[in-house]
Amino acid sequence: MRIKLHDKEFELTIPTKRIQDAVQDMADEMNAQLLGKDVIFVAILNGAFMFASDLFKRIEFDAHISFIKFASYEGTKSTGNVKKLIGLNEDLTGKTVVILEDIIDSGITMEKIVDQIQELGPKEIRIASLLVKPDAFMRNYTIDYIGMEIPDDFIVGYGLDYDGLGRNLTAIYTNAEAIKNKTISKVKYFLLFGPPGSGKGTQSKKIIEKYNLVHLSTGDILRKELEINSKLGQIAKNHMNKGGLVPDDIILGMVVKEIEANKGTSGVVLDGFPRTVEQAKGLHKLLANKNYEISAMFALDVDKDELVRRLSERAKIGGRIDDTPDIIEKRIQTYKLTTAKVAEYYADQGKLHEINGVGNIDDIFKEISTIIDKLR
Repeated sequence: MRIKLHDKEFELTIPTKRIQDAVQDMADEMNAQLLGKDVIFVAILNGAFMFASDLFKRIEFDAHISFIKFASYEGTKSTGNVKKLIGLNEDLTGKTVVILEDIIDSGITMEKIVDQIQELGPKEIRIASLLVKPDAFMRNYTIDYIGMEIPDDFIVGYGLDYDGLGRNLTAIYTNAEAIKNKTISKVKYFLLFGPPGSGKGTQSKKIIEKYNLVHLSTGDILRKELEINSKLGQIAKNHMNKGGLVPDDIILGMVVKEIEANKGTSGVVLDGFPRTVEQAKGLHKLLANKNYEISAMFALDVDKDELVRRLSERAKIGGRIDDTPDIIEKRIQTYKLTTAKVAEYYADQGKLHEINGVGNIDDIFKEISTIIDKLR
């Protein structure tokens, strides 16, 4: 669907439902984190009025909302020249301020907004933006709540305008010329799944070697982030030191970071991830925001007796501490109760390919290769 505003044509890129799903996800996160705090939402006009309205209706705790108007855009470009037009009347002393913005690109505007609000004595400031352009973002601060990451294109709709027009649109549209000139990604993303002992490691190596793909293992990624002491690694380490699990959003952040670091590859194999349906949904959302998607999931099917035999043999050879009979049984049960549900998630999308994991290794690989060749 295309529309014309002034002299430019725009094409539908983010439908209304996807926007509302993102707003709901942000509200759910705020409801979980901000309950019990003295919160005031500060919406930035003009663009954030629709986002602020839809979000505020989903907030389940008592909170105030106010509005500030800043000017930083002329035509389709940000000038970086921020002028305060309407100030706050509320006392922010000791309060948790959540700034609501429709879109953050370079980050210059938000940086100046935060500086001015900080002078009013809040207890803390959090930033929530429905849309973020990571390729354009140049500042060194954290955006606490992000609805969607989008390419660095000019967009209109849902509060965003082109010289005054388009704010009333319930969906988001991208400049048609930008879409025309954009190169469609041909990168393939494959998931390799199966219970412990199903042969994922063996088949993963063969896929990577034949097709020259990048192998991403969440275990390896986590260790890397911890070693370089990155921000994500520091957060993960804090949870681990307390005896807790690393939250899904941190793991997902690490995975997407590695995917972005390997943009030039022809494909990626994600080994053993996502492990839950929630992780799968989170991965889908993050990939979709970057115009990527999972191409196929290969699930290696091996019966329990064969799994136990393989893992027991492996324990004799390698002495792995997690290959004792009791632990083997628990690992298989864990896979069935949680990870196996991920297969159903991708089956509903028509992306699940069940592979018989019992038999000659090369024959199993040939079956996988036939599917990959068709997809490529």
